[in-house]
Amino acid sequence: MTRLPHRCSGSAPRAAADWVLRILMTAALGVEAVVHFQLSPGYQGAAPDGIGQGNLFITEASAAVIAGLYILLRGSRPAWLLALAVTGGGLAALLLYRYVDIPAFGPLPAMYEPVWYPEKTLTAWAEAGGVLLAGTALTLHRRMPLPRRRRHSTRQGPVRRKQEPAAPPEPPRVI
Repeated sequence: MTRLPHRCSGSAPRAAADWVLRILMTAALGVEAVVHFQLSPGYQGAAPDGIGQGNLFITEASAAVIAGLYILLRGSRPAWLLALAVTGGGLAALLLYRYVDIPAFGPLPAMYEPVWYPEKTLTAWAEAGGVLLAGTALTLHRRMPLPRRRRHSTRQGPVRRKQEPAAPPEPPRVI
């Protein structure tokens, strides 16, 4: 007895890989969010009434939560792009303000902090992992898009009109 191939063969491993990436990315964004929420009160003291680093930490943590939920719920290319922007932007800011002493400009405070401590290291690893995961997912989405659901429609395709044959040319009139 011959076994017929399942019409979706190959999509099960693809879907499993997609879910593994989504769960790992959500975990990375979760670590980023928790650490930023925990650290935010201690960093707001420098500018209690202004934007302050604490408010920026809360904004970063909120963006990580939103991106994590978007990844879990949709897992679409825009969701991965958002996750890449959040983790990549956070890692870039962390490394920039770790190694470069940038003075305050506009509403942004000076955030130079030339030390590594456990929470900062954990966030850096989570953000770097998030960048790699998002890059991997975007590459996979580019090469092998997930099958889209087809909407049921009564229309079978573009309507084509029958072309009528051209009328024969009229003979010249003699006056």
